[in-house]
Amino acid sequence: MQAAGETVGELLRQWRQRRRLSQMALALEAEVSTRHLSYVETGRAAPSREMVLRLAEPLELPLRERNRLLLAAGFAPLFPQRPLQDPALAPALAAIRQVLAAQMPNPALAVDRQWQMVEANPMVGRLVAGCSPALLAPPVNVLRLSLHPEGLAPRIVNLAEWRAHLLARLRRQVEVAADPALAALLEELRRYPAPREKPPEVAAESIAVPLRLALPAGVLSFLSTTTVFGTPVDVTLSELAVEAFLPADPATAVALQGLHKS
Repeated sequence: MQAAGETVGELLRQWRQRRRLSQMALALEAEVSTRHLSYVETGRAAPSREMVLRLAEPLELPLRERNRLLLAAGFAPLFPQRPLQDPALAPALAAIRQVLAAQMPNPALAVDRQWQMVEANPMVGRLVAGCSPALLAPPVNVLRLSLHPEGLAPRIVNLAEWRAHLLARLRRQVEVAADPALAALLEELRRYPAPREKPPEVAAESIAVPLRLALPAGVLSFLSTTTVFGTPVDVTLSELAVEAFLPADPATAVALQGLHKS
């Protein structure tokens, strides 16, 4: 959405500074003159639609923000934004469900840009059973569910390590996307009770930060992977990600098979 009085020059300058680029660096990347870029930022020149998109590319702006730039410059948005249930996105939704089903018996879920769960395979429900009903009421925010004291936090054996990992990941996302809702979520999560112990240093032989979850079946250890659409032109699809949790050891793989069959 375009804020009242928001200009394309102001937005470009904000994003350029957020990306820590000088006017010269951005101009070189976008193959425009530094003078013209300066004129656009100060409002002395009105950029064409092509120019707005050319400047957005080296800034690596999300599709949502490219639409915002276009609106501020007086142009119609280029990238559609449809709900996931829209018939036009049916092939994408089918692909997401196919990926989630293929992960069984490993837990996997799809989240939107604000970490709200939009789809999940049955194993996810098995792992979060017993968490606060309020946290499980749609829309479920998976980061809140993970770190809330009435959510998964008491079951996470390596909570200090996993908490630090999630907060760092969300902080990077806030820096990249500049989303106020994500910034508010980050502050909320930081206020949750933190373990007394400090996160351990990552061992040299480590390949990833595991999630170690204590369940009746024992302590399960997972490695998380993220899958996104490679060439989305729809805002909704560009902001979706599939998070899959793969067994980090043979015992977890066996336990998941047992949970799946029970």
